[in-house]
Amino acid sequence: MTTLDIKDLHVSVNTPEGEEIPILKGVDLTVKSGETHAVMGPNGSGKSTLSYAIAGHPKYTVTGGSITLDGEDVLEMSVDERARAGLFLAMQYPVEVPGVSMSNFLRTAATAVRGEAPKLRHWVKEVKGAMTDLDIDPSFGERSVNEGFSGGEKKRHEILQLGLLKPKIAILDETDSGLDVDALRVVSEGVNRYAEAENGGVLLITHYTRILRYIQPQFVHVFVGGRIVESGGPELADELEANGYERFTQAAAGA
Repeated sequence: MTTLDIKDLHVSVNTPEGEEIPILKGVDLTVKSGETHAVMGPNGSGKSTLSYAIAGHPKYTVTGGSITLDGEDVLEMSVDERARAGLFLAMQYPVEVPGVSMSNFLRTAATAVRGEAPKLRHWVKEVKGAMTDLDIDPSFGERSVNEGFSGGEKKRHEILQLGLLKPKIAILDETDSGLDVDALRVVSEGVNRYAEAENGGVLLITHYTRILRYIQPQFVHVFVGGRIVESGGPELADELEANGYERFTQAAAGA
C-alpha cells in the first residue's frame, strides 16, 4: 500500500521579476494505492500548481506544509528521485525534446526508474503492445519526443509512459485538455489499465466532468482559491456538471 500525503501545503510561484506570488494556501490531500481522486476547479484556482509542486518544478516554491510518499519527505528529493520513488506527472502541455527519439527516451526513462536496463527483446514486445493499446503508430517511436505531435498524440504518449514506467502514484494534469471524443476514450482506457494492473493511485486534475464518464473517481475535491473547499464522492462531480462552480467561488469570496 502506497500513500501520498499532502498536509497544509503552501506554494508560491516565482515571476520573472523575482516576485513570489502565493498560489496554494493550505492544501490537505491523501491519495492511496487503488484510489482515484478527481480535483476539479475553475481556471486559476491552483490545480496545476499542485501537480507541479508534487513533481518538483523549480518555478514553484513550497513555503509551508509537507508532501510525503510512504513517510519519505518528497520535498527533500530531486525531480529524478521523485520519479524513481514512484511519482509520475502527465503534464497539461507536454514538452518537445528535439533530437531525442521516443524509443530512446522511453528506454532511458524505464532504465532510470527500474534500476536496470530492460532486456531488449522483452522491452520491444512491451512497447509494441502498449502502443497498440493506445492506437499509436509504431513509426512514432523513431520521431523526436513530442516534436510535431498533435495535442492528442502528445497525450497518448504521456499515457504510454504511464503504462511503461508503472509508477505508484500518477498525477494527471488536465489530460483531457484538447482531446476529441475518440482520443479521450483511448487515453482514459490507458489510465484505467494502469490503475488496474498496478493498483496505482491516481490524482486526476480537470475542469470538466466528461473524462469522469470514463475514469470513475471514488473521491472528488473542489479546488478554489488555492485550497480544497469541499470533498465528496462522485455525486459531487454531478453537482458541478449541473451547477458549475458558482456556489463554491461565492463562498470562497465571502470568506
